[in-house]
Amino acid sequence: MSSHIQIFDTTLRDGEQTPGVSFSFDERLHIASQLEHWGVDVIEAGFPASSEGSFQSVQAISRHLKRTTVTGLARCLKSDIDAVYEATKEAVSPSIHVFIATSPIHLTSKLNMTEAEVLASIDEHVRYAKSHFDIVQFSPEDATRTPLPFLIQSVQTAVDAGATVINIPDTVGYTYPQEYGQIFKTLSQEVKAEQPITYSAHCHDDLGLAVANSMAAIENGATRIEGTVNGIGERAGNTALEEVALGLYVRQDHYQIQTNLQLDATKQTSELIARYAGLRVPRNKAIVGRNAFSHESGIHQDGFLKNPETYEIMTPQLVGVKSTELPLGKLSGRHAFQDKLKQLGYDIDAETQKSLFKAFKGIADKKKHVTDRDIHALIQGSAHEKQSAYQLDSLQLQFVSKGLQSAVVVLKDHANNTYQDSSIGTGSIIAIYNAVDRILQVKPKLIDYRIDALTEGRDAQAEVHVRLQLGEKEVSGVGFDHDIIYASCKAYVEAASQLASPPTSSKEGETA
Repeated sequence: MSSHIQIFDTTLRDGEQTPGVSFSFDERLHIASQLEHWGVDVIEAGFPASSEGSFQSVQAISRHLKRTTVTGLARCLKSDIDAVYEATKEAVSPSIHVFIATSPIHLTSKLNMTEAEVLASIDEHVRYAKSHFDIVQFSPEDATRTPLPFLIQSVQTAVDAGATVINIPDTVGYTYPQEYGQIFKTLSQEVKAEQPITYSAHCHDDLGLAVANSMAAIENGATRIEGTVNGIGERAGNTALEEVALGLYVRQDHYQIQTNLQLDATKQTSELIARYAGLRVPRNKAIVGRNAFSHESGIHQDGFLKNPETYEIMTPQLVGVKSTELPLGKLSGRHAFQDKLKQLGYDIDAETQKSLFKAFKGIADKKKHVTDRDIHALIQGSAHEKQSAYQLDSLQLQFVSKGLQSAVVVLKDHANNTYQDSSIGTGSIIAIYNAVDRILQVKPKLIDYRIDALTEGRDAQAEVHVRLQLGEKEVSGVGFDHDIIYASCKAYVEAASQLASPPTSSKEGETA
């Protein structure tokens, strides 16, 4: 009985087969060091016979690592085996991974070999590898499309020749969990060996079943899982090792066995691979995606705040993420909004929170994600509006002709009286300001107008500053809104209100 599920990381070999991904020599060395820190059992450092660069990289990794087994890939060719031996001989624990295809389509279309010739090649080259290495892993490529009787023959031949690790590759992501698990169960029962055999699973994700198939292999006797960080690899990628590790940890009640990975280094490892590969981790990626520990639904946020276990089966700290995020959006509820205010250091009375929550919902309807800076701006804007004698109630713009704009502005005071007027100007801002001047019966000079973007993106909130002068008196105002026009009007109203005498209400106590 294995003490743990071994993790065989092939990020540097199979992962680098991802189209467009090519790690530099230094990046490969850094990745290997991080993988050792993470706690993987075996690192497949490359395919030494494929190029001089690959050979030198595998050799450098072999010399550098202190405890992790280093292996190299080799076809059933003595020259390939010799290359792996020379590249890994200085490793603290060298091994070799020998493979040959066994499925009918590969035998006829790629190798042009008979089954008998394949079996002879397995016997010859596994024996040759065994004369150089204590640990020999054999893989029948495209095993899941290989007839089971011939697969058993191929594996038995490799075991008789000295292989102690048998890997069953689902090379094209063809199998499904029950079928894949049965292969491991059958091999464990049918293949005879004088020493314990480690059965390993290597799955591709063409049908989105790589992790599920790997877990099925464990349920049926596999004690090693091969894959890559973030699931990178050719076509749809490989088994995502972080998903296997956390699956075993969270459901240890079922699997009753775990990996030796340092789980709190998972996020760090994922980010390193993503950065070097130039492949952004999808937001909804399990375990390491940005949304993995993020809740936006109001119902979920409320439940989480009452007890995190209502919607989280593992803590973010477990994988090296600082904390859970409760991003505010249009689905967020009052409880999450109140919690955010407390997080940001605000102590706001219940009545004010109601009006702020209503304003927040208005912003959330227009923005995909409301940030902390949006909340700060909302509160700051609310404070400015409270200080001002008048607030903007509604605004309407219309193009007239010859570059002129028409603006209809409605203001409201604290007694809920409304005031309305309209004007034209050479542009929307001038038209608005002329209308406000008519309502407040002032005609100040605009001496400063400045726009700042508070947040990023096309839906950013704007902060507009204006400074007005009337005689010897100078006043300023600030307006906040996702719409620059509205923010500009709010800023002008706050400033002009300080210069105005009470205007005449258009309709006392009613909305204009």
